[in-house]
Formats: sequence, C-alpha cells, structure tokens
Amino acid sequence: MKLYLASLGAGLLVGIVYSLINVRSPAPPVVALVGLFGILIGEQVVPVARHLLNGDGLRTAIGLADCSDHVLGQLPGRQSAGPADPPSGS
Repeated sequence: MKLYLASLGAGLLVGIVYSLINVRSPAPPVVALVGLFGILIGEQVVPVARHLLNGDGLRTAIGLADCSDHVLGQLPGRQSAGPADPPSGS
C-alpha cells in the first residue's frame, strides 16, 4: 500500500509543479492511463513469445513470464512470495 501512496504523492507533486510553471500535462488522463497500460502489456509480449516458441502452452508461457506480477504489481492484501511459517502448535 505504501507503494501506491508514494506513486500518488509523486503524481500530485508533478501536477503541482506543472501548475506552477503553467504547463499542461502531455496527454488527457484517460489517454495517458491507456498508454501506460499498453506499455505494460507490450513489455510482456517478448517474454511470452519466447516461451511459446520454446513449445510451452499459452497459460504456461504467461505464468513463466510472471505477467500478472509485473503488470499488476504486488496487490494490497497479498502476501509476498516466500517460505510460509509453519503453524505453531502446543
């Protein structure tokens, strides 16, 4: 969640600087977000294609390329990947 707040804060800071120096943002917000989404998806085309060329199925290729983690990032409420602590029993 801290990463999302830091991203929001950075965006607000850039917006304030743009306003102070009378510069319009380079693209309307929706267009900019769609463009960023395209960049994220586009970055995954090559790794997925490599796995497909190696003979992996589409689902396997997407999983091996870690597309969901790269595109979506660590979503709030998800535990980071790591060894699970064994349950403590008495």
